[in-house]
Amino acid sequence: MQRVMILGQPGAGKTTLARRLGELTFLPVIHIDRLIHGPGWAALPADERDRRVAEAHARAAWIFEGGLAATWPERLARADTVIWIDLPLPLRLWRIARRRLQGHGQTRPDVPENCPERLRREFLVWVWRTRASGRAEIARFFAGIPPSKDVYHLRSPREVARFETALARALAVGNLGIPHR
Repeated sequence: MQRVMILGQPGAGKTTLARRLGELTFLPVIHIDRLIHGPGWAALPADERDRRVAEAHARAAWIFEGGLAATWPERLARADTVIWIDLPLPLRLWRIARRRLQGHGQTRPDVPENCPERLRREFLVWVWRTRASGRAEIARFFAGIPPSKDVYHLRSPREVARFETALARALAVGNLGIPHR
């Protein structure tokens, strides 16, 4: 486990899991939002964004969380492990609202400077509108992952917690043979 790709829709817990895996494995964590946005949530020009993402993919080791589906094939080519956090929409919406309200006006460490949390109606509408299409896109991608990769499809907070516990135990005894599907 040297290059871990974490996928999931907004509010699934990608950032939280990436941080936790980074703490357990000491692998560097890469957040897609830091690569594709500038201050104030400004979208970076495509050439700069693509260069930054390619440089991140080229690193020797990483835990890479986030979207930008156009870059998934390149990321998958380098990844040895893929984790899909696939949680129900009501839970994800609750998590999004909680995160936005608890951190309102503050900038999280996984986003660029001057990107304060705010609860925007447009974002919630986008999450709602892409609930089926976004999941279907991830499902298609996930189904095409070669058998040479370790894959984990985590469908509940309990499964995520079990995965973290299994990884911590495996690391403690020096065995990374974590049960997976």
